[in-house]
Amino acid sequence: MKFLKNFSFEKIKNGLEKTRANLINKLSETLSGKTIIDEQTLSQIEEILISADIGSMISEKLVDNVRKDLSNYPDKSFDSIKNSLKKSLKSILQNSIVPSDTEQLIHEKPVVILIVGVNGTGKTTSIAKLAKLYKSLNNNILIASADKFRAAANEQLENWAKRVEVPVYNSTSNDPSAVVYDSLNYAKNSNTDIVIIDTAGRLHNQKNLMDELLKIKRVVTNFNKMGPNEVFLVIDGSTGQNGLLQAKEFSKYVKLTGFIITKLDGTAKGGIIFQLVNELKIPVRFIGIGENIDDLLEFDSDSFVEALLN
Repeated sequence: MKFLKNFSFEKIKNGLEKTRANLINKLSETLSGKTIIDEQTLSQIEEILISADIGSMISEKLVDNVRKDLSNYPDKSFDSIKNSLKKSLKSILQNSIVPSDTEQLIHEKPVVILIVGVNGTGKTTSIAKLAKLYKSLNNNILIASADKFRAAANEQLENWAKRVEVPVYNSTSNDPSAVVYDSLNYAKNSNTDIVIIDTAGRLHNQKNLMDELLKIKRVVTNFNKMGPNEVFLVIDGSTGQNGLLQAKEFSKYVKLTGFIITKLDGTAKGGIIFQLVNELKIPVRFIGIGENIDDLLEFDSDSFVEALLN
């Protein structure tokens, strides 16, 4: 299901300004005036990549590729090194993309999208922005408010949903699974195309909430034997290695189909995306690069790498 209606290379480039500056400025300083790229310089490049949260293993592999590329070409300029890094980073993202079931199952209404994550990642705002994107493709959207743990969660969700003119299904029941069950039946009877389910923010060590998430998953599976068509984990891009830990833990409970990486405009460590995709073989589906309603963009791997090293 491709959007790209709101895609703007300049927008993503501006959103990645801090991470790009962290990479490009340091690389430029390291390579400035160098006529020979020796092992010490390559080690410095590796340290710069690690500082952007690209990860030590990936950084080592990237530098190995740079070393090989430079040995094959007489041109050892800054641009040559950047092009080598671009090629390797694009390969990581492209080779790890898992096809989504949503496009194949879009004719089975309603498509069910489960949104999970810890508190403070921007989950609620991402849901509203995601609803706006799906609505732009002429889908009828329903948001199910199944966060019964956090005070005022439903009020916050409804305020955001009003901005994008998408209805929210809520219930007086304090059982999130019951809310999900009722919302799915409502959606089925109201010609809804896509149901986006908001769940309570939770940590992997909160067993009661993780068990609740499993119960919600069972409710969806009883409604649709395939289960949720999509399960998106929302990760704050500034959390670095914690984001990778969250992804590993949540994937033990639900089959994640994609990541939504938020707040990339506020961090210099946007390289965490490469670790997530490389280690878990789960694609990044959307990125948040600002607070405005149009600042959730469909992820495009080539454009992301180009913007990062432009």
